[in-house]
Amino acid sequence: MRLPTYSHFLNFPAAPDLLFRLLETLLVMVCSLVAESRFGHAANAGYDSAVTAFAIVFALSLSSGLRLKRPARRALARHVLLPALGWIVCEALAVGVVNRMHRGYAPSMDWFVCLSGLTAGSVILCRLGERMAGARRFSVAVVGRGERCAAFVRRVMAMPDAGCGIGAVFDLDPESDARYPGALRLRDIETFAAHVRAHRINEVWLVLPLTDEATLQRFLETFRNDFVNIRFIPDVRGVARFRSESADLDTTLAINLVAAPLTGDAVAAKTLFDLVFATCAIVACAPLLIAIALAIKVSSRGPVLFQQRRHGANGQPFQIYKFRTMRAHQREDGVVVQATRNDRRITGVGAFLRRTSLDELPQFFNVLRGDMSVVGPRPHAIEHDALYQNIVDDYIHRYRIKPGITGWAQVNGLRGETSSVEMMRQRVEHDLFYLSNWSFAFDLRIVAATVVRGLVHRNAY
Repeated sequence: MRLPTYSHFLNFPAAPDLLFRLLETLLVMVCSLVAESRFGHAANAGYDSAVTAFAIVFALSLSSGLRLKRPARRALARHVLLPALGWIVCEALAVGVVNRMHRGYAPSMDWFVCLSGLTAGSVILCRLGERMAGARRFSVAVVGRGERCAAFVRRVMAMPDAGCGIGAVFDLDPESDARYPGALRLRDIETFAAHVRAHRINEVWLVLPLTDEATLQRFLETFRNDFVNIRFIPDVRGVARFRSESADLDTTLAINLVAAPLTGDAVAAKTLFDLVFATCAIVACAPLLIAIALAIKVSSRGPVLFQQRRHGANGQPFQIYKFRTMRAHQREDGVVVQATRNDRRITGVGAFLRRTSLDELPQFFNVLRGDMSVVGPRPHAIEHDALYQNIVDDYIHRYRIKPGITGWAQVNGLRGETSSVEMMRQRVEHDLFYLSNWSFAFDLRIVAATVVRGLVHRNAY
């Protein structure tokens, strides 16, 4: 990680900016239609539209692969004017490609000027709207010592496009008189941790010497059950041979100690796949969903769906949907009794649904609601989370992404009742392996394995 990150030529999608990038592309298409209706020629019918199509392809390609050698100095030029220029360049390249493909194509200069002007104006308005919405802002707490920490805080706060705000500083030097304008200074680790949690601060940056391993471990332990990104920004003054600013770097190297496992691009691709797959699954399974609902209603009293609170991404609670497989019964608050083999609470229809995992089908609606993903760590009962997060290492990091309908642990047989801590530890190990090795192909592999061998399993009851 580098702070701030180098800008992309077009800065295309990294969630949560995906909505703005899609809106931007849609505006470019509308600009093309307006320019063609005003200055288009009948002889160029279709070719002008091809120019727009090629321009969008070029923009998508360049945005993911081309970076500037140095970050732009001004936030306005970096995030607003440069992307508008990038679109115009892509449109000019597209005109050249279409002309090479069809020698008779001679675009109207009035059409191109109109298209370029409308595109630039639309992109600039979109980018300004994005900046006003504050989509890039996130809150940070800094840990450090004395003047070194204060200098770092001042440097970050002076960056016009740093994309973050420093809300708290924990100065480890009790005798330091360093000042942190605009940031709350705290001297007690418990007060600091409580402030981070209460104000939902996104990240903790540890600005410490390379040799201060004890402090690193102390803060990792303090936030072991929190969804806070922790980054180490090493102080290398003790090992640097010369002090020099000649490199003129606007970025600072940071090492991710605890951070979200998926990049913005990965989250965007995964979300798109979830929406498409869940929609197709619901449409394809609609007759089956209706048949199961009728069977449940006829076979036993009670609602068709069973709802239960579970933790989602970053620990946010949501209501998970399942087909009801048990007879209606009272349960003690705060106590969850897992289903066991030959459990008398399970109905005849419910036993079949659980054995085939068809009781999980309503969770595709959770996917459409944005609570879950098609593939990911399975969400456990909140009571189980409270128990296992204190006895299974890194348990809480399962919830760094959206929980899934199926997952790597499930297709490897780690599903159903967890009768021992060791069984839960194995499940968590598989979930963390998935997070560390995620790829789109890995998701497809898990979906295929679920369909082929994951629906029926001896541990499903």
